[in-house]
Amino acid sequence: MLFRSHILICGGTGCSSSRSKDIFAAFEDGLKTQSLDKEVKLVLTGCFGLCALGPVVIVYPEGSFYSKVTPDDVREIISEHIVKGRIVKRLLYEETVKQDGIQSLNETNFYKKQLRVALKNCGVINPENIDEYIARDGYKAYEKVVTAMTPQQVVDEIKASGLRGRGGGGFSTGLKWQFTKDAQGDKKFVCCNADEGDPGAFMDRSVLEGDPHCVIEAMMIAGYAVGSDQGYVYVRAEYPIAVQRLQVAIDQAREYGLLGKNILGTGHSFDLEIRLGSGAFVCGEETALMTSIEGHRGEPRPRPPFPAIKGLFGKPTLLNNVETYANITQIILNGSKWFAAMGTEKSKGTKVFALGGKIANTGLVEIPMGTTLREIIEDIGGGIPNGKKFKAAQTGGPSGGCIPAELIDIKIDYDNLISIGSMMGSGGLIVMDEDNCMVDIAKFFLEFTVDESCGKCTPCRIGNKRLLELLDKITSGKGEPSDIPKMEELCQYIKDNSLCGLGQTAPNPVLSTLRYFKDEYIAHIEKKTCPAGVCKALLNYSVQADKCIGCTLCKRNCPVAAISGEVKAVHTIDPAKCIKCGVCMEKCPKKAIVRR
Repeated sequence: MLFRSHILICGGTGCSSSRSKDIFAAFEDGLKTQSLDKEVKLVLTGCFGLCALGPVVIVYPEGSFYSKVTPDDVREIISEHIVKGRIVKRLLYEETVKQDGIQSLNETNFYKKQLRVALKNCGVINPENIDEYIARDGYKAYEKVVTAMTPQQVVDEIKASGLRGRGGGGFSTGLKWQFTKDAQGDKKFVCCNADEGDPGAFMDRSVLEGDPHCVIEAMMIAGYAVGSDQGYVYVRAEYPIAVQRLQVAIDQAREYGLLGKNILGTGHSFDLEIRLGSGAFVCGEETALMTSIEGHRGEPRPRPPFPAIKGLFGKPTLLNNVETYANITQIILNGSKWFAAMGTEKSKGTKVFALGGKIANTGLVEIPMGTTLREIIEDIGGGIPNGKKFKAAQTGGPSGGCIPAELIDIKIDYDNLISIGSMMGSGGLIVMDEDNCMVDIAKFFLEFTVDESCGKCTPCRIGNKRLLELLDKITSGKGEPSDIPKMEELCQYIKDNSLCGLGQTAPNPVLSTLRYFKDEYIAHIEKKTCPAGVCKALLNYSVQADKCIGCTLCKRNCPVAAISGEVKAVHTIDPAKCIKCGVCMEKCPKKAIVRR
């Protein structure tokens, strides 16, 4: 059926939490009321990327990008845009507005430096309609490999592309496939890591929510290449939309004969099942993930043997993460040379980042490897809000490191990030401004790691706890100069002796902040002050006598009666009573209260 207009509504988790499903329902009712439901196609799609402006609605063929839409706005969009052909300018994303109309999203700062490969279909198709995926060349790559390529040719194509694992380690995907293919075993498995436990990361979730079939097809291709007929997707139970859409996609693929026995009459068989994780960060580690799939408590195993030799249920197993698989079909269809032409010499292709923190344009971005951090923050991200200065960016989550402002022009790729004490990780990129305390940031990530440690090995279980105690000591004003060398020595011990990647990389936030922000540690220890004004134990509030007008607002709002003073007289704060909540600063009309 042909439609004169298409209305695409973001159905990702971010926009869904802002009532995008209510917006969809309002459009359904409104179009039926106007007898337009046969002329206008409604599509609940995946993430468009610009999450800061959600809920997002795009109307085609005009390409009108409506941002922060509410259910109450729907009637106006239908009556003005759909019925009368007049774009509702007040709802447009401001960067798309031109004097003579609107400009393409691809011309806006957020999108023009991006290159969508893994996110090709996100925000474009209905993820619960297999026909829309097929219309975008879906399952053609699988058809190509099973009818025109040998398993070794498939592996060679992936190796030639230079694709490296997008889950954090950056190991050659093609080599991993080769090792699994060459392994001896009567049964092999293909697994997908969709656990994604890093704070602030939502790349894999968005792919599963917006384009689940691309992961299914890639796993089918992997199964053919390495000799497996069974796959498992290990996904967080906290991702209900992703789980639901993935299950719908699996059911549709089975119905179309694309999963199961003798697919397309080729003799190749492959089926797929979902396994839900219970939120344990350690299960993002490959051996812990497989232990969990087997029904045991998720704990890592010593390596070697590596999973390619002895993995799930003791059989040779291939494991890649969601984003890695999301590149496979396009490598097969477009060729390894096409993919290898993107990126840098040792880091090919693109990388998806979940951009968050102190940044104007929070969202999902996909950039060619080699794009600078400055381009991501200032151009794509729109800079730091409220006129604040950029201070640092955290990549790699709890396993990564902090990149200081002086390195903002670094080109993002695997090797460059490792060289400065950080890492790519799965793709979380948290931006920090001058109001962030880097000692507190290190403590935050270490608290997460300590809480998520499985406890199997002593260096991680005890070592990280001791490291956190030292950070607590420093941020509470009890630090000593000897604590810094103690932390450095402990960090190295933990890195060298922990069983799995969680423990081996846990000290990275501490080491990177010590490397680039040691002056803040020294201020906490020697001066007993927090330069960013974050660590409460080191803060003191006082009233500037020359600015205080004696209005009593601070006194009346103080929750612990720590402020004294008469009307029209200078007030004072009793440090013994003050709980450092900051209410007095917020209420003072003359900004007479300072925090040091």
